[in-house]
Amino acid sequence: LGGRPLGLGKCQVLPAAREAFRRLAGAGGRLRVPVVFLTNAGNCLRAAKARELAQALGLQVSPEQVILSHSPLRLFSQFHRRCMLVAGQGPVEENAHNLGFKNVVTIEALRKAYPLLDMVDQSRRPKELPPPTTGFPTIEGVILFGEPVRWETSLQLIIDVLLSNGNPGAELEEIPYPHLPVLACNMDLLWMAEAKMPRFGHGTFLLCLENIYKKVTGRELKYEALIGKPSTVTYRYAEYLIHEQAKKQGWNSPIRRLYAIGDNPMSDIYGANLYNNYLKSAQRNQAQSCKSILVCTGVYRHSAEAPSKPEKHNTETVFHGHRDFSFDPSLVEASYVVQDVNEAVQLAFQKENWS
Repeated sequence: LGGRPLGLGKCQVLPAAREAFRRLAGAGGRLRVPVVFLTNAGNCLRAAKARELAQALGLQVSPEQVILSHSPLRLFSQFHRRCMLVAGQGPVEENAHNLGFKNVVTIEALRKAYPLLDMVDQSRRPKELPPPTTGFPTIEGVILFGEPVRWETSLQLIIDVLLSNGNPGAELEEIPYPHLPVLACNMDLLWMAEAKMPRFGHGTFLLCLENIYKKVTGRELKYEALIGKPSTVTYRYAEYLIHEQAKKQGWNSPIRRLYAIGDNPMSDIYGANLYNNYLKSAQRNQAQSCKSILVCTGVYRHSAEAPSKPEKHNTETVFHGHRDFSFDPSLVEASYVVQDVNEAVQLAFQKENWS
């Protein structure tokens, strides 16, 4: 389940979400069906998001049922002992430590160590020439948790780190390529909040970073990993947690179908369909599949005037996905389209012949 179909990014939880979880929950507010809350948010702690969900929906929700955009980073142990620059907002340092990273540097710490780098905001420029920086560690990689508050500062300092091979105080000589590893979480170009139109997401920040890097160097910015929806690694992690819940609940029968519910065709539906293709190509249990269910309470709004030829409409759709994900019109076509999350849960019950 995505976050916005529940209305959790807004002031109130959607009534349909409460009704949906009344169907899913048993006595004491415990979920009777394995459920994972999959969100591209990353500016909070996993435990805090679980508490928010539990309070909003009147359920028992454990942190193990919540996947933030950065949650799969705990699998990238090869970077856990490197000195990593972390960008975003919220408790980015604590999140990094919780994921297993031992040595992290924040954008703010880097800015304070090298005060001459952040020059766009004239009020933040040093009044006097600071002494040379000494003893600051060499940065060995970059983690992009989510959109930062001061984009110009983060863009400048991240580019500086990449161009200097982790030593932003050094003079620029030869530009290193390949550059330092970059791990990015959450590729959403847009997201829906209280405003009438979608807002910029972390995907927009990544777009700025990629284009600045290419303009400066003439080369493509490369990612060691892109995680969060719609990446396959995120959905694989979600399936793993689903199976772990099923074991705890005493389910003996194998889970043959996953239902992914979301409001964003370019992340929720694209990711679910991409994972469905992965399940088929991996030649695992042939009956296993991931069905995508699109709801109309967020980014996606159902048009009363549907195109007479949907395939032509899809071909002409502006692709809001990330640069490294090719646009396949079939991947943004949901298995089912319903009004809200309550109808989505009812549909899953119907397909599984559950009362």
